[in-house]
Amino acid sequence: MGGGAAGPPAPPPPGGGVEKRLAFWWGGFSQEGSSQLRRKRRFLRRSLLGASAVVLVLVASPGWGDVAGVADERILFGQSAAFSGPAEQLGRDMRLGIEAAFAEANANGGIHGRRLTLLSRDDAYEPEAAIANTRRLIEEDGVFALIGAVGTPTSRSAAPVAEAAGVPYIAPFTGAEFLRSSELQSVVNLRASYYQETEAMVAHLIEDLDIRDIAVMRQDDSFGLAGYNGVRLAMERRDMELAATAVYRRNTTAVKTGVLDLMRAAPGAVILIGAYEPVAATIAWSRHLGFDPVFLTISFVGSNALAGELGARGDGVFVTQVVPLPSDDLDVVRAYRNALAAVNQDAAPGFVSLEGYLAGRLAIVALEGAGAEITRARFLETLHQAGAIDMGGFQLEYGTDDNQGSDEVFVTVIDPGGSYRSVTNLAEGRR
Repeated sequence: MGGGAAGPPAPPPPGGGVEKRLAFWWGGFSQEGSSQLRRKRRFLRRSLLGASAVVLVLVASPGWGDVAGVADERILFGQSAAFSGPAEQLGRDMRLGIEAAFAEANANGGIHGRRLTLLSRDDAYEPEAAIANTRRLIEEDGVFALIGAVGTPTSRSAAPVAEAAGVPYIAPFTGAEFLRSSELQSVVNLRASYYQETEAMVAHLIEDLDIRDIAVMRQDDSFGLAGYNGVRLAMERRDMELAATAVYRRNTTAVKTGVLDLMRAAPGAVILIGAYEPVAATIAWSRHLGFDPVFLTISFVGSNALAGELGARGDGVFVTQVVPLPSDDLDVVRAYRNALAAVNQDAAPGFVSLEGYLAGRLAIVALEGAGAEITRARFLETLHQAGAIDMGGFQLEYGTDDNQGSDEVFVTVIDPGGSYRSVTNLAEGRR
C-alpha cells in the first residue's frame, strides 16, 4: 500500500531551527522527570495506592482543502520505522497491521469517502535517520499524520519534530514515559507504558515465585534506560535493590560479556530490555553456559520474532504484552485476523501486527469522529476528548491530560513448541 519502505537517509546536518525550538525535549524531560510532572498513570494509582508551512496550514486553513496529506480522494499517513537491521521485523509487522486496518476501511468505502494510504520510510532503528525521515515525511511528502513509529531512541528524536509542526504522532511502538507527558499536544499513545510492564514483572516475580534477587540486562540507550528505570522504581517501592545490571550497544548481538557479568551475580530472575535479536542471543548464551534464571522481557521485543530466533531454547521465557493474544476471541482480534489474511494470506498473526492494526483502527476512529472537513487540530481534539473507546472489546480511554489509551498488561510465556499462552501466575509457566 505504501510501495515498500524507502532506505535510511544520511544523518541530517547539525543545527537548525527545529533543534533550537525543541531544546526542552532533551533538557527538560527525563524518564522520571516527566512522570513527576504529570499525574500518575491510572494503573499505578490502582496498583500502588518541522516546517513553517505546515504550521501556517494549521493556523490559517479554514477547512480540509488546505491541509497537508488530505485530498478529495485520499488521506496520506507517514511512518518512520525499522525495515532493516536487527529490529526490522518490528517495523515490518507494525506496517502490516496498519495496512490491514487501512485496507479494511478502504474496502468499505474509506473514511468520509477518502481512501487511507501509508508511506513508510526506513530508519533502521537509528535516531538520526528517524529525524531525517520525519522531516521529509512532513516537509516533502506532506503527510497528514505520522503513525506506528518503532522505538524509544527514534521516537525521542522524531516526536519533537512532529510536535513542533503540529503533526499528529499516533501510536508509537514504545512505552517510554516521556511520550506520556501531558505537555505534549500531538502525541497519542495506544499502549501501556514500560513502567506498567516492569511493575507487573516485579510484582509477579515476588508474589508468584518469591524471587527478590532480580537483575536487568538492557540496551545502552534511552529505551534500555526507560525499562531499567521502570524495574528500579518498582524495586524501590518495595525497599529492594537490583542484584546486577549489564548493558550492550544498540543494534548488536555482542552480549556475551554482559551474560558473564550477570552470571557472577547469580540472580534468580533477569529482566531483558531489548529487541529480539540481542534478547535471544542473551538467553541462548546463558543457557549454553548453564546459567538459567527466570527470563522475562517486555513487549517491544517482538514476540513472534523472539520465539522464532530462540526455537526450543525459548521454553519458559516470559513476555509481557500490551495487546491480547492474536488468537483471542475478542471481536477486534477476530477482525484483525480477517483483515490480515485479506492483505497477506501468508502472514502469521502476531502481537506486533495486532498492535499495528489497533493503531490503524485508532486513527480511523479519530477520522470518523472529526468529520469530513478534517484538520490535524480537529483530529487530535477528537482523540483528546474521546473519553472511553470500546474497540471491539479492547478498551481505551483518553482525556485532556491523558494521552495513553490502554493500561492493560498481559503476561505470556513461550511453550516448548514456540507458541505463546497467557498466564495469571508465573508458576504456570516455569520449566
